[in-house]
Amino acid sequence: MHTIIHPLKTSNRSEAAASVSPETFRQPNYDCQEHPDTMKLVVYVPGVEAAGVDIEAHGSDLTVTAKKSHFVRVNWQSLHLETAQRDYQLRLRLGSGFDYASMQAEIHHGVLSVTLPKRLPAAVRNSPRQRRVAA
Repeated sequence: MHTIIHPLKTSNRSEAAASVSPETFRQPNYDCQEHPDTMKLVVYVPGVEAAGVDIEAHGSDLTVTAKKSHFVRVNWQSLHLETAQRDYQLRLRLGSGFDYASMQAEIHHGVLSVTLPKRLPAAVRNSPRQRRVAA
């Protein structure tokens, strides 16, 4: 007689996390440029339109998810196109020095530009404005 032992489900993993595998997305190429008052993030996501872009900020992490519009060709054959048609996901830990609520993004011909303004230090925000008086 054979015994089949089913593995127990771990309680610390959620169902949503288990359903999305890392193979679903691929990491796009990107470039970061730091300026005195902002940081500009350029993400290359060819084949993605503005409706397919989702940008989320959780704490000090920024997640950019860009989904392509998928369609099936009439003469479709399996030529490993599955990997070329995968959606993009970029996860970056940028820190808490940015004002994520004021970020701006635009996409043009598969190039997503995200501008993140830097937060002012607490000492600068709370201090009264100093005037320069001639001596």
